[in-house]
Amino acid sequence: MERVNEKQREYRKGDSGPKYLMRGPRFEWGIIRLKPGEEIGAHGHREVEETFFFFDGEPMLIVDGTTHGVREGDAFRLDPGEMHNIINETSRAVRVIFIKAPFLPDDKITSR
Repeated sequence: MERVNEKQREYRKGDSGPKYLMRGPRFEWGIIRLKPGEEIGAHGHREVEETFFFFDGEPMLIVDGTTHGVREGDAFRLDPGEMHNIINETSRAVRVIFIKAPFLPDDKITSR
């Protein structure tokens, strides 16, 4: 068993970016917080499937060049190879849960 409290982990940029709650051995997951005007940056994964659950705020999700308006409560599953970005063009911070499987921390690609 593994237990963690969100307050025990930090966002990559201090108060924003990804925050991994659990990493490995079979999957990884955490929370992304984006302040107004921030984005995660366009990227994809060779073998990893990624799921996003938008629970606080309504940013834009761009998948393979198509923009999707997001509503709180939406979930999206992305296949390996689908290039994606989350952009917060709203006036408040957004928070998103992400789940990536399998656990391959070096699987990220930034272009095709």
